[in-house]
Amino acid sequence: MTAAQPLHPNAEPDLANLGLPGWIYHDPDFFEAEKAAVFRTSWQIVCHLSDIPEPGDFHTLDFLGESIVVVRGDDQRVRAFHNVCRHRASRVVDGPKGHCGVRMTCPYHAWSYDLRGRLAGVPHAKAFGDFDRAAHNLVPVEHEICLGFVFIRLQGGLPSVREMLGDYYFELEHYRMEELTPLGRVTLRERDVNWKNVSDNYSDSLHITVAHPGLTRLFGVGYGLEAGPWCDKMWGALRETPSDSWSERLYQRFLPDVDHLPTERKRLWTYFKLWPNVAFDVYPDQIDFMQFLPVSPTKTMLREIAYVLPDDRREMRAARYLNWRINRLVNIEDKALIERVQAGMASSSYAMGPLSENEVALRSFTRRMRSLIPESRLGSAPPKGWAR
Repeated sequence: MTAAQPLHPNAEPDLANLGLPGWIYHDPDFFEAEKAAVFRTSWQIVCHLSDIPEPGDFHTLDFLGESIVVVRGDDQRVRAFHNVCRHRASRVVDGPKGHCGVRMTCPYHAWSYDLRGRLAGVPHAKAFGDFDRAAHNLVPVEHEICLGFVFIRLQGGLPSVREMLGDYYFELEHYRMEELTPLGRVTLRERDVNWKNVSDNYSDSLHITVAHPGLTRLFGVGYGLEAGPWCDKMWGALRETPSDSWSERLYQRFLPDVDHLPTERKRLWTYFKLWPNVAFDVYPDQIDFMQFLPVSPTKTMLREIAYVLPDDRREMRAARYLNWRINRLVNIEDKALIERVQAGMASSSYAMGPLSENEVALRSFTRRMRSLIPESRLGSAPPKGWAR
């Protein structure tokens, strides 16, 4: 038998059955290319409508070096703006969320803006001469409200969130997501890995039975996966066999009936990942969102929060607590996995690993990345500075 020949670093093989090369998981130039080609047109969650119920309530998002504020207006409409004063570029509102009253006032020189983003107050206005105030309103950011969540994007290009969800939108409608309220607060967890590493792991089904014994006890081997044009879906139905773990066993026992859900969803865990980095964990008892926010070529910020429908039943309170316990362990397991992979991506021995025919979500992801950034077809990085 003839030994397999090593792949030349910059050869272009038949890529349909190969994953992405290791160098793009830590290369600074590729990270710059991603910011332009992948993320500026992407939809990002800021909050749920229930997070900003009253005029003057706001939520912020830091993304790609931009600060975005979403605020409820005096007319009850939700608007999004760059959180940047038009005078000397100071951040206008501070913190992840808050209430600004009837105006957003810059803490530097006290320029103020009404809740519709219009420049409303300029101290020492006469000293500025005759200038066009309307030209110095806060700069708006495109936003979309879908299933009760507020999304923003820095630049157009992709379909709407509703269109990207496709037929999954009708599945999510069962969960009355517009009526959700926050459970706790937004948390930020830093990971020393490339954002694609987190995304790959989220949509990977082959590791479930290997690395997540708790999920395997809950689902058995019946974990499903499919990839849509813009959204992946993963799912597992709770088994009737009681788990050996007390938290899992009690979750199986206490999870109450949710009468507005169809029978097939009452004990179903479903995960949706919207291109490129927004995920929904959909349970009968709660719904979480998680973003994989790129910080650097080797650092990602996980931003997440859980939402629930009002339900005072003791069984539901217990199920939500047990859900947290179960998934806390899953997160610890995933952290170890992605750190191992990130270390390996830096090895000179790694090129492009083979993809199983069952890895449909990873295949879809690699096709889109290679379409957007052709350099991801290469086995090694081009000369430094290629992305400029």
